[in-house]
Amino acid sequence: MTLRIILADDHPIVRSGVRTLLENHSQTSVVADVSSPAELIEAIHAHPCDIVLTDFSMPGGQVADGLHMLGLIRRRWPTLPVIVLTMVNNAGVLNAILATGVRGLLGKSDALTELTLAVQAVSHGRDYLSSAIRKTLDIARAGASLSAQPVLSKRETEVLRLFASGFTVSEIASQLNRSVKTISRQKMDGMAKLGLKSDLDVYAYAREHGMLT
Repeated sequence: MTLRIILADDHPIVRSGVRTLLENHSQTSVVADVSSPAELIEAIHAHPCDIVLTDFSMPGGQVADGLHMLGLIRRRWPTLPVIVLTMVNNAGVLNAILATGVRGLLGKSDALTELTLAVQAVSHGRDYLSSAIRKTLDIARAGASLSAQPVLSKRETEVLRLFASGFTVSEIASQLNRSVKTISRQKMDGMAKLGLKSDLDVYAYAREHGMLT
């Protein structure tokens, strides 16, 4: 049986390369190819599919990217398997992605060698983590056992990631359908946990800890 896949990434070259990888495999077919969270939601509505393969960070449109987008897909289509391709290498963000219920998680650098393996595993009901993702999570777990690290909530992680990506507190509130007061509090709580004193500290932390794509 041919697996029907919806592919989402805001970079045309990445989409083209991933599509070629998938369609070189005789058991897969890309039924929709989109570039934003809003287009992805529309495509899932319009095209029956077996797997969604999506980037984590796709700015633009009325639907927020990242954890909000993945949570929305999970709520509307709870049985639809999702595989995430990402350049994020922060263990806290990766664990937050996994907590949304995605079935596969790969670094973009792993796609060439592991994408078809991930698709096949997920299509047979198994979860799949790429080798680079497993290594990042293993290192983080080992480090956590040696010294207590501050743990951000999923919402704090997403707010700080979006803020460091250039969104204002008001824009984040609009995208995530929360109040400005709530977003401001989550931003300040996250900064306090990490010992960050200024917005510049947030940008620096996000860059240094792989929270940005």
